Parts: sequence; structure tokens; C-alpha cells
Amino acid sequence: MTPPAAEAIAVRRLAAHEAAERVAELAAILLDCVEGGASVGFMAPLSREKAEAFWRRVADGVAAGERALLAAEEQPGGALIGTAQLLLALPENQPHRADVAKVLVRRSARRRGVGAGLLRAVEAVARAEGRTLLVLDTVTGSAAERLYARLGWIRVGVVPGYALWPDGRPCDTTFFYKTLPGS
Repeated sequence: MTPPAAEAIAVRRLAAHEAAERVAELAAILLDCVEGGASVGFMAPLSREKAEAFWRRVADGVAAGERALLAAEEQPGGALIGTAQLLLALPENQPHRADVAKVLVRRSARRRGVGAGLLRAVEAVARAEGRTLLVLDTVTGSAAERLYARLGWIRVGVVPGYALWPDGRPCDTTFFYKTLPGS
């Protein structure tokens, strides 16, 4: 079976009310990623209640202007298959910078360009918000690490045992940055 074309995926910034309305769908993506073993800040087993509480806090942050939430939607229909966040509320001596967080793609939607599309959208939103330097971290040796390098992110280094896998084992973390064009 041939995977759907990349054109069948739309990535857009969600407004606060949309984030609040789609908490259950966002939680389902997070649950899928954690169940698949992704080290994204949560331990297994992750309850639906905890996942939904996280996304309600994210929606509150979007409403407060502290973060931007991007969503990848399958077309037609608009089912959510991925998300990424741009953390904008940083110290006053870092108005030029933002952190990229929770780049999550459903396991069933991987290898279709969803992650790359989310990252391109994050960069566009960052430029629109006046940000010229982005920072992120990911599990060392992961598919995400390879994606970031392929998209021009600069590897800073590795911190051994920085985080835990959902099952409690330590994992190394690689830090990246990207200076946006025109900055």
C-alpha cells in the first residue's frame, strides 16, 4: 500500500479556543507517543486524565500568549496526527529566542513528512513572532535527531542520562539550535 501524499497533510497554528476544544485529540497523540516508548516528559503508564490535563495547560498557555501550538491535520477530515509547540515566554534578556517542544507525531503517521512539516511551520511562526534563534532537545540516536540534522539544525552536544524513557531507563539527550534566515 502506498502511503498518502504529503499534500494530504495540513499544518497550521491553533488558536486557544481550538486547542481547548481538541484536548481529547491532542491527548490521544501524546498517549500514542508515550505508549510507543517516546521520551517526551511523561512516564508510562500515562493516564488519559494526566494527558488531557497537560493539554488544558497548553491551551491556557496559548491563550496567555506564552506559547504557539501547531497541529498537523490529515486531509480531508482534519484528524490530528501531530503537534509541535513554540515556547515564547522566556526571560526578558532572551526576546529573540524560543524553545521548540513536544514535536509529536502519531506512530501511524510517521515517515510521511509530518515532522518536517511541523518544524517548517514552527520556524515560520517563530519568524512571525520576531524570534531568530530556536533551541530544542531530543533523544540521542532517535529518528527525531536525524530529522533535525537533516533540516539544518546545529548539534550542540549530548548530556548523558539527561532524561528517562517512559519505562524509567535513563536516556541521553542531544541539544540543537537553529538561527533563522535573515537574522
